[in-house]
Amino acid sequence: MNNTIIGPHLTSSKGFKHIIKEAKEINATTFQFFTRNPRGTKIKKLDIKDIEAFKTQWNEEFKTPFVAHAPYTYNLCSKNPELRELAIKLMDEDIKRLDIIECPFYNFHPGSHTAQGVEIAIDQIAFGLNKIIDNNKNSNVTILLETMSGKGTEIGKTFEELQNIRSKLLNPNKVKILLDTCHIFDGGYDINNNLDSVLEQFDNIIGLDNLKAIHLNDSKNELGSHKDRHEKLGLGYIKMETIKAIISHPVLKDLPFLLETPNDLNGYKHEISIIKKM
Repeated sequence: MNNTIIGPHLTSSKGFKHIIKEAKEINATTFQFFTRNPRGTKIKKLDIKDIEAFKTQWNEEFKTPFVAHAPYTYNLCSKNPELRELAIKLMDEDIKRLDIIECPFYNFHPGSHTAQGVEIAIDQIAFGLNKIIDNNKNSNVTILLETMSGKGTEIGKTFEELQNIRSKLLNPNKVKILLDTCHIFDGGYDINNNLDSVLEQFDNIIGLDNLKAIHLNDSKNELGSHKDRHEKLGLGYIKMETIKAIISHPVLKDLPFLLETPNDLNGYKHEISIIKKM
């Protein structure tokens, strides 16, 4: 039996029960969803009846962790203090909603320093996270910092930057890591030729016990391009042998793998089939 926990990004616009329907159609065993409009701040009122039905069915039939993704617009290290405060407010609201849904993981892009410099940005991100965590002391949600490609002034292009954020947290146990294969490849980590070495670096700097999920994406660009353009599995610069090595690696194979490849449902079904055959 194949126990790989694999699934794509699915929309919650039709409700969480509908997510289960789509997951079954494509043989997914997990999923990721946006907490609100990915390019804005709009949010729908929670449908408690739908959520309760979802939780019952998910816990009976799947029992696997799934991941919420914050919108791309949040920036805890914006040069504009009002935008930093807005990000804190919205993330705080998201986490309170995720506790109702019983979603274990909340993933977000650390942010862009907008010409302030990396050190100032890391301090601002840590400040925001400390505030959010303090506002949600009894939350069961674990926040996930995502590894980034280093496009523009993005924070999180190196394992050191992510660990520097965690080192400034009052409760670092509430903040773990999500690794994006496209992002780290674009960021310069050669997972095609040195996967074990990259994982060893991660372990030495952050600790593999702090890695909780993986975005399984191919890249449209070459190693170290800092572009962040996802590709369908097998059509980009990350080798399928690398994908196979990742999903079967002893320290990674039990993590949830989330597909963010440019696909429709049939495309995701095809990729999930390939992964399970591996």
